[in-house]
Amino acid sequence: MTVEELVTKYGLTPICLSEPGREISGCYIGDLLSWVMGKAQADNVWITIMNNINTLAVASLSDVALIILTENVGLDENMISEAKAKGINVAGSPCSSFEVAVKISSDV
Repeated sequence: MTVEELVTKYGLTPICLSEPGREISGCYIGDLLSWVMGKAQADNVWITIMNNINTLAVASLSDVALIILTENVGLDENMISEAKAKGINVAGSPCSSFEVAVKISSDV
């Protein structure tokens, strides 16, 4: 499944879809950035509530396919610009991280 297909299928709010055709493989849920950096795999969906500039750095280093920000967490304009510049896909959801993970589990 691609990023765009997942975002559409589950009604996620696209925040920055720099690479909508990127394929997804697996999922990682976590908010401790150093832990995510060591555990998330390339092409994973990363589900988190963390929305600071370091989140984008970790996503880039881990090469995740998509960040899903849960609980209505968003990005400010500077962070959206940075995500675009780094080619990082970001979407949002009003649901909790657990709820999002359960919903998408059959497709990742």
